[in-house]
Amino acid sequence: MLAIIGGSRLAQLPILQITHRQVVRTPFGDPSCALTFGRIDSQNVVFMARHGYGNSIAPHELNYRANIWALHSVGVKRVLAIGSVGGIRPDMAPGMLVVPDNIIDYTWGRKHTFYEGPDRPLVRVDFTLPYDPELRRAVLAAAENSAVPCLDGGVYAVTQGPRLETAAEVLRLQRDGADMVGMTGMPEAALARELGLQYLHVCHIANWAAGKGASPERIQFADDALADGMAKVQALLTVFCAQGA
Repeated sequence: MLAIIGGSRLAQLPILQITHRQVVRTPFGDPSCALTFGRIDSQNVVFMARHGYGNSIAPHELNYRANIWALHSVGVKRVLAIGSVGGIRPDMAPGMLVVPDNIIDYTWGRKHTFYEGPDRPLVRVDFTLPYDPELRRAVLAAAENSAVPCLDGGVYAVTQGPRLETAAEVLRLQRDGADMVGMTGMPEAALARELGLQYLHVCHIANWAAGKGASPERIQFADDALADGMAKVQALLTVFCAQGA
């Protein structure tokens, strides 16, 4: 089964034909919300609003382990995670979609593994390539088939939040090789890898990162770019599910 995790700009998924909702309990506490089951075209889909359906849970307060465990427990094998990010690279302007190919994790204090405690084995997962290559190819093919402009590749810097970054911090991220910056990419991706789930981020550029583009002194959010970006995300998801990838 396919799971779609909606970010702060996608707390609802209008293209989903809902069949039922299910509350899931996990050994790691409660997930952000009940899971919503349904279909997009011929694809069975379960949707989760990462920040809750009221968009009320901050990035650093999310129970990432409960969220990923809940999806795994209902039979999810593949996860498309939608997230809004700030563009650092010059071609990553607001409104664009990006399928990143790697991550740099700057978060701290988050529960980032299922394997901790005296009764758990020591497990080290290979995280060289954090995103599933098969899922990447399928999503990029769907973007091409849907005529939705989508950039292939880029490094996603994950910061702690909930505050946005300073211009100096963004310069450091850029020097480190980051192309975009967001707050929810980790430990979500690593937890999915630990449970053997195929996982991929689809990032919507919501704004220029601090000090970049149209945000030299203050980060600017454009409502039209946000709405356009979410429309592109849903168009991409519709074609992805229709092609039976």
